[in-house]
Amino acid sequence: MSGESKLGKVAVLLGGRSAEREVSLRSGAMILQALVGRGIDARAFDTGLRGLDELIAERFDRVFIALHGRFGEDGTVQGALELMGLPYTGSGVMASALAMDKWRTKLVWRALGIPTPAHVLLEAGSDWASVVAELRLPIMVKPACEGSSIGISKVTSIEQLQAAYATAARHDSIVLAEQYIDGEEFTAAILGDEALPLIRLETPRVFYDYEAKYHASDTRYLVPCGLSAERERALQALALAAFRAVGAEAWGRVDLMVDKSGRPYCLEVNTVPGMTDHSLVPMAARARGIGFDELVVRILGAARVHG
Repeated sequence: MSGESKLGKVAVLLGGRSAEREVSLRSGAMILQALVGRGIDARAFDTGLRGLDELIAERFDRVFIALHGRFGEDGTVQGALELMGLPYTGSGVMASALAMDKWRTKLVWRALGIPTPAHVLLEAGSDWASVVAELRLPIMVKPACEGSSIGISKVTSIEQLQAAYATAARHDSIVLAEQYIDGEEFTAAILGDEALPLIRLETPRVFYDYEAKYHASDTRYLVPCGLSAERERALQALALAAFRAVGAEAWGRVDLMVDKSGRPYCLEVNTVPGMTDHSLVPMAARARGIGFDELVVRILGAARVHG
């Protein structure tokens, strides 16, 4: 048997019930196509329509998680798969849950000395003037446990803060006001123990939002990223440290900002990044000489039971 046929019958978990369902369906479709194209017995499995018990009933051997957001990237599916004894891709329960929570991720990073923007937790009755005094305008307001920039606003006046809070609160009970970093945005894809070539992101939009990520044709992805080799290596090392700090493993992505003075800030860890035609991990892998199909097979080959 070839190494790929030994991977057995594979369920590609996609869709789900989160706000990122549509993105997950696109990621899962591309992953499925790549696996089938390599001769792997892979099947689509939409967790928004089917119960996980069917994974056992249909005798799947391992699982490729292509679910984004809640109930897929936050440790819930990972925990269920642990109980079933099914190997799955990506990070384990604890890392998945922690990385999904931007607030608690920041607490861990700050404790370890990993730079991240200052923040304040918001409530409906927050003193908006105090928030502005502490963080200074502009301010980013975001739900703690959503991905794909869902529910995020850039606030440029105190009058906008309450509405931005309400927008974020529709998606999560924990809402962050975060220091705005004026500078360049980078992303570091992680594969195994390696940070792949950095990508610099440029958008004419107010910030790199959902539209810029998945639909806009004017978003620019620069790889090589334009930094010196020494500077890029330093940011890659920081990204790896931030990734490992939350216990993440196998593959993922760390988003960073670098301000105009050259100081870096880690924004968040994605433990199940997008794998669509606009996605950043496949782009970074190509720059490293790794095609999409090979990338998918390598991720799947590292699947294991974490418990």
